[in-house]
Amino acid sequence: MAAVSGGGPHTPSVRIGPIDLAARVDEALAVQAVAFGLGPEEIEVRRHIVLRHLDHPCARALGATTLDGRLVGFVYGMPNERGQWWSTVVEPYLRATGSAHWLDDSFVITELHVHPAFQNRGIGRMLITAVTDAVDQPRSILSAIDTDSPARALYRSLGYRDLARQVLFPSAPKPYAVMGAPLPLRRKGQTGTDRQPIDFRPPVPPG
Repeated sequence: MAAVSGGGPHTPSVRIGPIDLAARVDEALAVQAVAFGLGPEEIEVRRHIVLRHLDHPCARALGATTLDGRLVGFVYGMPNERGQWWSTVVEPYLRATGSAHWLDDSFVITELHVHPAFQNRGIGRMLITAVTDAVDQPRSILSAIDTDSPARALYRSLGYRDLARQVLFPSAPKPYAVMGAPLPLRRKGQTGTDRQPIDFRPPVPPG
């Protein structure tokens, strides 16, 4: 479990480690609602999607929690499968750019969100690097709203590059970009690729 120190009197330290995201899905969606501007109806739709994703046997989730247990950020993902809905939507766009092979042998970052009060402290960077350090796939893919934003800047700094742009998802009001990066992700200020994976195995009961 990693720790991030506080940035001031109103931003306490947080710890980053594995969480039971299915059990804390409402807390996670509350963070996503604030970070992403979701309404009640969107939250309910996403709740069912998240729980379905977490049924995947290889899904991995990490949370950022304050010392008193409040969830202030999370990430989760899973190995990509071409039959998944996300893949079927983005595949034609990737094929048009000669990037469809990125759908194979890749780990998808499905969601990554940090509460605005805790942003700009490296929490998102720690979440995404930690979760991808623990996977077997040689690369990672994700989608992000296709505009210049702090999120896109973060992804680029980690080694993600645009694979396809102006990707339209059904019911999404804005186009997305699909991005991909080799693993392990690039470290800030470093060219090395040392990995310190977080152990996702459940603790062994004493005795």
